[in-house]
Amino acid sequence: MFVKNLVLFTNNSSKMYRKLYYAAYLIFLRNTPEDFRPYSLFFPKLRSLFVSFYLNECGVKLRVKSGAEISPFCSVGDFSELGTRCLIQSNVTIGNHVIMGPDVKIYSRNHKSERTDVPVQSQGKEYFETRIGDDVWIGANVIILPGVTIGDHSIIAAGSVVTKNIEAYSVTGGVPAKLIKKRV
Repeated sequence: MFVKNLVLFTNNSSKMYRKLYYAAYLIFLRNTPEDFRPYSLFFPKLRSLFVSFYLNECGVKLRVKSGAEISPFCSVGDFSELGTRCLIQSNVTIGNHVIMGPDVKIYSRNHKSERTDVPVQSQGKEYFETRIGDDVWIGANVIILPGVTIGDHSIIAAGSVVTKNIEAYSVTGGVPAKLIKKRV
């Protein structure tokens, strides 16, 4: 009953409540034990619950691994998983049935660097929308740069740096990531 009332309350809550859930997740839940540990108890479900409260949109059965950090201004689809120690910036959309290995980084902003007479840190930032399609497998230690779109049913090999869009049904890998083969 408490969880049902809490869900109803959070669905109608303001930005302040989303920020409170985000802060509570970062402070108390982010580094709790993984679900495969015998002492993990209820922590994996609690991590997923709190993250679902503060995201822009969140599908059903979200799995949030230990150490995952995702901005409140993201959307995640149904049955997706946020990998161990992943970092996901704002303006990222993750589709349904997406899985990711540990230490994945998905970026949506970058420093401006057009001018040479002004230090890079003083030039501000550019913001992009980064999209991950449905049924995508992102291997361990993958870096996805701002503004990239990953097509549905794609696989990205571990350690890849994705600098350009990836077509649907592609297997890609390398630095920078290149097409290895098509899945169909």
